[in-house]
Amino acid sequence: MKDLNCAYCQREEKPELYKAFGYYVCELGVSSLYVFREQSHLGRCIVAYKDHISEMCDLSKEERQAFIEDVNRVASAIHKAFNPDKLNYGFYGDTGKHLHAHLCPKYKDGYEWGGVFLMNPHLKDLTDEELEKIADKIKENL
Repeated sequence: MKDLNCAYCQREEKPELYKAFGYYVCELGVSSLYVFREQSHLGRCIVAYKDHISEMCDLSKEERQAFIEDVNRVASAIHKAFNPDKLNYGFYGDTGKHLHAHLCPKYKDGYEWGGVFLMNPHLKDLTDEELEKIADKIKENL
């Protein structure tokens, strides 16, 4: 199922929707990977489930396991590529009800260390060229 107003569902039809916040990287097992445009936390990504599902409990056990495996695969790649001290995970979607996970690397003595990461502080919005370099590092480690 697709939602005509959803940035993840309309990636090909309306790329301007996801380009407002991210850079498309690749397809995973049951998800799509995006580098978050705002990079106050180097390596921050989003893993979005392939279908327009709102809740993990709406997935079958097998679908849920496959989604979490995609999240884990990206987490491992972020650790290898950028060596964060901790990776924070956020599952939100109050307004955009498409199941997705934010993977937010945190660095000791870095921005927001010891606290909750902001959704989008707009402190370090990168160009597509800059985001492509980050995406390449992550892809090398998938």
